[in-house]
Amino acid sequence: MDKSTKITSQNITIGIIGMGRIGNVHYKNLMRIPNVTVKYICDLVATEEWTTKYKAADHIVTDYHDVLADSEVEAVLICVPTDLHPQITMEAAEAGKDIFCEKPVGLDDHDILKALDTVKRCGVKFEVGFNRRFDKNFRRIVDHRINGDIGDEQILKITSRDPEPPSLDYINHSGGIFMDMTIHDFDMARYITDAEVDQVYVTGNVLVDPKIGSAGDIDTAIINLSFNNGMMGVIDNSRQAVYGYDQRIELFGSKGMAHADNVVDSTTTYSGEKDVSGDKPMFFFLQRYIDAYRDEIESFLDAVRGNHEIECTFEDGIKAIRLAQAAKKSLETGQPATVADI
Repeated sequence: MDKSTKITSQNITIGIIGMGRIGNVHYKNLMRIPNVTVKYICDLVATEEWTTKYKAADHIVTDYHDVLADSEVEAVLICVPTDLHPQITMEAAEAGKDIFCEKPVGLDDHDILKALDTVKRCGVKFEVGFNRRFDKNFRRIVDHRINGDIGDEQILKITSRDPEPPSLDYINHSGGIFMDMTIHDFDMARYITDAEVDQVYVTGNVLVDPKIGSAGDIDTAIINLSFNNGMMGVIDNSRQAVYGYDQRIELFGSKGMAHADNVVDSTTTYSGEKDVSGDKPMFFFLQRYIDAYRDEIESFLDAVRGNHEIECTFEDGIKAIRLAQAAKKSLETGQPATVADI
């Protein structure tokens, strides 16, 4: 057995910090991935009953410091509210743990940059949880670009619409639509094109729920992007698409176009005298991206083993935040925002 094979088969011991919706998704996926031990489940509201719910975990704790203090834990998954990401990241890095952190990496610039410096100083690996990079359909678009099938990139279109708006409490703590929802699209704009965005221009409104406007946010947006290679892009967002979770991307260029459509439960259509019908897009994002969530964790574990570099870096996370900040500035001023000025 050669060295690379040994690295590939190395068992990784991890702890999951934060057991909300995404933390549970990662736990379930880890149960299907070989050569990984979930030693800790950590959440502020964890109880003794959780030992039955999370049978594979050796320990259920309420204090993440217990996870970080264990020398056997090699890596941690940070799935807590966004405002806690930088602090836990810094402490995990100081403890020598490799880190997978859900997006975004933080809300406060000072805290984010301090966390980045700590990660670099400690020499640990850090991956941001932008799961859409691992969707097989979107990756096929990237393959076409890399293979030269698109030619010179000219237009990018991203449609990203949720089936229903989140709770007002969530909106109040998520940083708003650009930091919570569109940030995925900003990351995909960079990933799909392998180009950087120079300028962002936004028009937005409250068209779904007036309560979202009362909370200081918008629920509908058109975001125009100008890239450093001359191409143009547009992202359209809505907090409510009544027909399901609408996720489509199109990359157009001088040689051709690649398009990824919505994922449906079945590709079967019925054609009759009065109409032609088929399945709606999947309603829930966890259904739509179930394989992508597993693949991103497998990729992170392989990076921890040393098989390849981290696929979505801390710097990628910061660049997506800069685009979100530029979008907010554009919305507030009614003018295009230059990313370099953010």
